[in-house]
Amino acid sequence: MPQNEGPQHEGFEDELGAILRHAGDGFAADDRRELVEGGLRRGRRRLIRRRLAMTGGALALAAVGIGGAYGGSLLPLGADAPNTSVAAPVKPTATTDPVPDQQKPGEARIPVKDIAAALKANTPAGTWEIDDLDGFGQAAGGVFDDGDGRAAVTVGLYRPGAGEAGEDQVACPDKVAIPFDDCVEEKLTGGSRLMILQGYEYPDKREETKAWRAVLLTGDGFLIDVSEYNAAAEKGAPVSRENPPFTPAQLKALVTAPDWGPLFAQLPQYVDRSGGAGGQGGGAGKGGPDGQDTPRRHVEPTGTVVQSTLRSLLPRGLKVTDKGGEGEYAYAVVDDGKGKSLVQINVQPNMSDVAGDLFGSGEVTTLPDGRRVKLTQQPGEKGGEGVVWWTADTMTPEGFRVVVSAFNAGTQHEAATRAEPALTMQQLKAIALSPKWQKLPLK
Repeated sequence: MPQNEGPQHEGFEDELGAILRHAGDGFAADDRRELVEGGLRRGRRRLIRRRLAMTGGALALAAVGIGGAYGGSLLPLGADAPNTSVAAPVKPTATTDPVPDQQKPGEARIPVKDIAAALKANTPAGTWEIDDLDGFGQAAGGVFDDGDGRAAVTVGLYRPGAGEAGEDQVACPDKVAIPFDDCVEEKLTGGSRLMILQGYEYPDKREETKAWRAVLLTGDGFLIDVSEYNAAAEKGAPVSRENPPFTPAQLKALVTAPDWGPLFAQLPQYVDRSGGAGGQGGGAGKGGPDGQDTPRRHVEPTGTVVQSTLRSLLPRGLKVTDKGGEGEYAYAVVDDGKGKSLVQINVQPNMSDVAGDLFGSGEVTTLPDGRRVKLTQQPGEKGGEGVVWWTADTMTPEGFRVVVSAFNAGTQHEAATRAEPALTMQQLKAIALSPKWQKLPLK
């Protein structure tokens, strides 16, 4: 199989941009409140997960999932789309009340000076420069200096509501997808859960800015998210010190401080029109112009079935050394005795609307049953030295997509462990075209 080059293969960024623009065209932006209330907590994250997970894109998606939550009050207020890095929290954004006494769901009117006061009271001695002290919102950010170098620090307070939105934020990332130095999960008294992550602003460029993060999900459903950097700004500033200023123990003391309680109490309750206050947003979605409800589309495989199906289709002689995934995405790290090789898959129904973006270039073959197959071989893009990325991307005429990739390393961000992936292009193609995928139970 010759390696695709030049115009035969669209770059990840170009293809991603086209798909997200295409997906964005499907939003009716006339009523942003509908986006916030109706399905943002789960819907936007699922939409982006489905659209972003192109060839190899699920690992990028894993990074997005850690960088910020796409739902409820976890999204920066007033933002139309997330733009966060791997370890960064949501950006501090002051909010205003567009209609007196009628805030949109998730908006807060906490004085920034009160958030700053709690931040200063629970951190070591040093000088602070806090942004927008006269503003209102649910987050604050600024620069801290203890004499060893200026460091950016941000803190945000959220009410994620019930379900996975908050739980996702206190789960350590999968190191196969995202490199970091250390991550600890801890269950505290009262049902609180804590995660402390020592990572990087750009995980594939670990010589640059470090980003350490502490997230606490309280037993009564509030979330505090603190990030600190070893530079005076999250992006665009040179490294000013070896490490961020607060140790993991100090981060824990900060997010568990009692001073946050009165501020949490000022967060409005999340409202979901389809499920009531604090609801999950499940059930039927809004229908057409007549306002009638219509059944929710079945858009994702259930449970861990993609993981188990992928392993059942792997060629004999491969030892699985690591595995994981979520929903439509799964991966396995395999070893045939010649070195580790990452294999990953996305199973995505209802993708017809982006078929032109995915299969409009490169080597594309149409099978007798109408399925399109695109095979690509290219260098890895996550910084691992010598890594190559082989992909078999397939889609049925109805828009059911299965894309399988393999790498010649156990992760994309580590150096190659072998000359080629453990699976051949034909084996990847056979996995992607297996009839088992179209028999999976869907949500």
